[in-house]
Amino acid sequence: MNHENRPPRHVPVLLRRADEILGPALASGGVLVDATLGLGGHAEHFLRTYPAIRLIGLDRDTAALQLAGERLRPFEDRITLVHTRYDGLADALREAGLAATGSVRAILMDLGVSSMQLDEAERGFAYSVDAPLDMRMDPTAELTAADVLNTYGHGELARVLKTYGEERFAGRIASEVVKRRQQRPFTTSAQLVELLYDAIPAATRRTGGHPAKRTFQALRVEVNRELESLEAALPAALDALEVGGRLVVMSYQSLEDRVVKQLFAQRSASRTPIGLPVELPGMGPEFTVLTRGAEKASEQEIEDNPRAAPVRMRAVERIQEAG
Repeated sequence: MNHENRPPRHVPVLLRRADEILGPALASGGVLVDATLGLGGHAEHFLRTYPAIRLIGLDRDTAALQLAGERLRPFEDRITLVHTRYDGLADALREAGLAATGSVRAILMDLGVSSMQLDEAERGFAYSVDAPLDMRMDPTAELTAADVLNTYGHGELARVLKTYGEERFAGRIASEVVKRRQQRPFTTSAQLVELLYDAIPAATRRTGGHPAKRTFQALRVEVNRELESLEAALPAALDALEVGGRLVVMSYQSLEDRVVKQLFAQRSASRTPIGLPVELPGMGPEFTVLTRGAEKASEQEIEDNPRAAPVRMRAVERIQEAG
């Protein structure tokens, strides 16, 4: 695909709030990891605002890395871009000459599908246009959404739809997929959308939003191993922070936010055994939570950038080294 002379389209979500949280950790310099670089909107802001920082940017999408690299060229002596999923964070730090633990001042994780991926119809992420059933964030990966639909057994397909899409009619949809693929393999999003209109009851379609939303989310999460990657990446991100370092995570679906919420609660709790009357030395919480619950975008930001509507932001700061 041709990206020449294409202007950056990415509007960074919750940029001001991310700066308010990460800024105090970056004021005197240090390393910022943008674990989901995308088109580099957040990264560009932080590089301009904090001239003493070094950026390590990660992304699984080779096209995004190329475009972000062009955008961040004025800062090329302060950046290292790495083609990897965010669960490759520890290896990326080591490749950059840093320790995998206690070496980073700030980390930003803006999860989910990027604006560029949504805007490029041929990537197959959007159910509103007919396109190949691809959905790979990393174009070099093997598994596509078409592969999932055409090869998974009924039970496994139903599990994916129910677990990752929270789809009430997962079993019914899986049955219809198995039936139809025997006559014609699934290759395009229009085929799948047509099936979903047929499989989901009319009453639900009238009140539950677009009938394809949950299934497309489930397929995307499965194809890209998003929850598995997040569950591995978050502990690595927390471990990478030095004392005073901060992590911001922006989620766009309840499954992701639940993983973030649970781990943050776990790592910000006392490690002193329950029942002891005093906190044991070195057994206090490693982190403190910086956000009150999950913060959302303002009405004005949603009006300016509708893709900010589902965002949920959580943040923590390391207050003690691991025991």
